[in-house]
Amino acid sequence: MMTRFQAQQPSQWSVTSLCQLAVVLCAGVHATTAAAEESIRVGIIGLDTSHAAAFMKLFNNADAADHVPGCRVVAAYPQGSPDIESSVSRVPQYTQLMEEAGVEIVDSIDDLVAKVDAVLLESNDGRVHLEQVAPVFAAGKRVFIDKPLAASLADAIAIFKLAEEHDTPVFSSSGLRFGAATQAVRAGSVGKIYGASTYSPCSLEATHMDLAWYGIHGCEALYTIMGTGCQQVTRAHSDDLELVTGVWDGGRIGTFRGIRAGKGGYGGTAFGEKGIVEAGGFDGYRPLVVEIATFFAGGEPPVEAAETIELFAFMEAADESHRRGGVPVTIAEVMETATAEADKRLAALGAE
Repeated sequence: MMTRFQAQQPSQWSVTSLCQLAVVLCAGVHATTAAAEESIRVGIIGLDTSHAAAFMKLFNNADAADHVPGCRVVAAYPQGSPDIESSVSRVPQYTQLMEEAGVEIVDSIDDLVAKVDAVLLESNDGRVHLEQVAPVFAAGKRVFIDKPLAASLADAIAIFKLAEEHDTPVFSSSGLRFGAATQAVRAGSVGKIYGASTYSPCSLEATHMDLAWYGIHGCEALYTIMGTGCQQVTRAHSDDLELVTGVWDGGRIGTFRGIRAGKGGYGGTAFGEKGIVEAGGFDGYRPLVVEIATFFAGGEPPVEAAETIELFAFMEAADESHRRGGVPVTIAEVMETATAEADKRLAALGAE
């Protein structure tokens, strides 16, 4: 069916029709402008991981079925770590991808922070996160720090202390936390949790805690199910796997199996008062990105700092157990040592 404007010839358009057309066109421009203004401007630090590209596409591809509305990536600062080959080799391709998507590439973190409302810290190397996030906190911009939050427990503690000092909200998480089955267990679908066992790939990187580089996925799922309250950790190690056992308050036991040989994958089992169910699977990046968008819009951090810090203490205690030949190591012990080190690192950061 033709519209009234299509039915008329240009020479027959009246002044009234032209005014009506102008109103329609202006309304469309204003609607588009308003939508753009309503989007939270997001900046990315670090272009050495596939997460940077995946998250950008979920935010920016408005016509995609899995689009996450409310945010738009507008700028990115590329950075890789020259001593991690898998990091530095990815920077050119992801920089090009961002440019092709219309994302501005900037020369510094300070330039980035000035152009955005919130930040995705995506650098694959957890060692650089404390230094990179400092100017973001100073500017009061909300930030999501991708896994691993840090390369050590001390840096993890320092990051949250610095965020508190600047009163700036922050959270970190693996996407494994927000799998539907895992979240259902967290919400009480099987009642009280008596124990859990999770697994994930666990490749190692010499610059990070053994479990932080990739085993953090399965450890994050374990903590989503079990919550805080781990008291001691024991680790068994071979070239093919890690087997880490934590004893929680009340005698509850949680285990993580890190896979390096045979078929890999993500999953696990939760043992509850009402049932035994599968949990710990990966449902893609979108559930995490939805949580990030809600957080950037002013929501509370979906993962408490205390839980993320204890997760890192669990991984540090596992490393210490390995160094001592597989004996149990308490969470309290590694927390005391790391907290003192965190204060030193913050002092050094302030002196730079």
